[in-house]
Amino acid sequence: MSSYVERFGLKIDKLLLDFVENKALKNTGVSAEQFWSGFAKLVAESMPKNIKLLAEREKLQEKIDDWHKKNGAIANNPKAYEDFLKNIGYLVDEPDDFEISTSGLDEEISTICAPQLVVPVSNARFALNAANARWGSLYDAFYGTDVIKQEGELAITNSYNPKRGREVFAKVAQFLDDYFPLFSASHSQVQDYFIKNNELLIKTENGITNLADKSQFVAFANEETGKEKSGENIARKILLKHHGLHVELVINKDDAIGKTHRAGLADVIIESALTTIQDCEDSVAAVDAADKVGVYSNWLGLMDGSLRASFEKNGRIINRKLNEDRIYQGVNGQKLVLKGRALLLVRNVGHLMTTNAILDENDKPIGEGLIDAAITTLCAMHGLREGNNSKTGSIYIVKPKMHGHKEVEFACEIFSNVEEFLSLPKNTIKIGIMDEERRTSSNLKACIYAARERVFFINTGFLDRTGDEIHTSMWAGLVLPKEEIKREKWLQAYEDRNVLIGLKCGFSGRAQIGKGMWPIPDKMADMLASKATHPKAGANCAWVPSPTAATLHALHYHEVDVFAEQKRRYDEIMPTLTELFSMPIIARNSLGKEEILREVENNAQGILGYVVRWVQQGIGCSKVPDINNIGLMEDRATCRISSQHIANWLLHKMISKEEVKAIFKRMAKIVDEQNKNDAAYIRMSDDFANSIAFNAALRLALEGVKQPSGYTEPILHEMRIRQKIGK
Repeated sequence: MSSYVERFGLKIDKLLLDFVENKALKNTGVSAEQFWSGFAKLVAESMPKNIKLLAEREKLQEKIDDWHKKNGAIANNPKAYEDFLKNIGYLVDEPDDFEISTSGLDEEISTICAPQLVVPVSNARFALNAANARWGSLYDAFYGTDVIKQEGELAITNSYNPKRGREVFAKVAQFLDDYFPLFSASHSQVQDYFIKNNELLIKTENGITNLADKSQFVAFANEETGKEKSGENIARKILLKHHGLHVELVINKDDAIGKTHRAGLADVIIESALTTIQDCEDSVAAVDAADKVGVYSNWLGLMDGSLRASFEKNGRIINRKLNEDRIYQGVNGQKLVLKGRALLLVRNVGHLMTTNAILDENDKPIGEGLIDAAITTLCAMHGLREGNNSKTGSIYIVKPKMHGHKEVEFACEIFSNVEEFLSLPKNTIKIGIMDEERRTSSNLKACIYAARERVFFINTGFLDRTGDEIHTSMWAGLVLPKEEIKREKWLQAYEDRNVLIGLKCGFSGRAQIGKGMWPIPDKMADMLASKATHPKAGANCAWVPSPTAATLHALHYHEVDVFAEQKRRYDEIMPTLTELFSMPIIARNSLGKEEILREVENNAQGILGYVVRWVQQGIGCSKVPDINNIGLMEDRATCRISSQHIANWLLHKMISKEEVKAIFKRMAKIVDEQNKNDAAYIRMSDDFANSIAFNAALRLALEGVKQPSGYTEPILHEMRIRQKIGK
């Protein structure tokens, strides 16, 4: 049972109160009285607006449902549909042309393009790994993934495989040849890299050569083991730069790997994830005060540098902490200091959910988004000291699941109030707008205008966006199978509009335009072959699921000049709203029974595999084996689209309720088998009636039509709480 303490009319769970007053407020110059009085005022002013905005969502959805019940699919009369959306206020007039005026953005946001990691901040080890993923070993990324085939003589073995190592050397040499070419020769022919009079010289069998572009060499560093011969320093680290990204050549001929390379190149360390979103939302399972304190504690530890994590690997205890900055001697003779870790952003929850971590004067739970805004900002103030995170004094909050410009305005109003009671300068808090709800996509310019003084980021996300598309048009008819949805023109219109609107609003060279997640962590060869499409589309960043994926995706930002692509795309014709609203429906007889069953089985298996860990163990994001035992990154966004897809097919009688129940039971047995080696796992199929996890997953499908905007949070939170209290 929660124990509450009253502050300024609010009842605060004692766990949360102790965290705020004894940890988060420390060394900020903000008193407990100042914080709680300001927060109480924020709650009093914001909760009525929050409730009103959520009611507007439901009212608009009811009107859209009624339209489809009377008129069928949008394709029957797209002009009438758009007129209808304007009449009910779903579509608003676009503002006149403008450019955002956000100031004080760090270079990782404004002028350098690179991968972006998203990680559950609730997991200290993952959070630290992601923060440290600014730099990654290209050797490790090639050696440890399927980028190099893993069969036969190139297989990964318990000990180092020198044949595989030679393949790594060849791939790295090709990378260096492509983006740091030599004046004459290939990097595969180099015998030594060394420094003389602050100049990089490169020895090959045919003599001394240099980089074709000498300006790419920017700094070097020597370790204590460095030697001197005839006045020449043998550099241990050589720093190069291309497209704003640094690459470090590590020269150590005594190293186990370096001694097998003809030039002693022991590793190549490249700048990878320049920005990381520490997530409080879709990838975490935080349902009460204890969970929220765990989330906030890790975020605070990242901001003040105190976060630590220990774990066992191969019989050894490994300790993780935040990386230090990297120090070099620049070619100009001055010390060069580069950040050792990513610029950290934090994703708050959306406007929907409330939490009993804090109750209002009427003992009602308050908006979780209000608590996130206040406490993540308070914690982030520690990162402003001495530039621990932002060098420009900015706090970056990514705000998800906003529906239209009024909700963006509301988020900015919340941030303004938080700044006021925390005595922060105006617009310290920057906002990242996640373009993942259809009402935001179709009014994106108005949404950006609402946040024009603080917006630092817009992005696209296929899964949540598709989940909202299905729910919004639930009564239009039967949706396509999921794989076919990905190929429809509405999705490309959505992706193109996001970039083009961002460019028209002045994002290029100032703010981020982002793209979505690579969902298959073990398929790095496929990612490397395909994900260059994101920077080629003009995206400054795109999401990746791991530090290794970030290192590999970073290669695409050497391949592509994003700002040149943005310039190329600036005058492209904007896809119309008709194209944006063009997702087709299918006839009930267009699929055979086996195709229908396979589609629902695949959705059900994904839902069950994710939900069972969420409800039983509080794991909000994990690699879940699909029906073919291929590990896929699953979070609430993937769960949303799968559950909405089944709900749609149920509504339009593509499949029956009894068939869905039977499929879930069948898939639950498969999921149980996939998790048989997890000691903490509780089998679902032993007792379907009393398995909280199984019934949570089934409810997401059976009750999907009724869920607000098709979100999974209400059911997941309810069932996780039941699991925690044993009911």
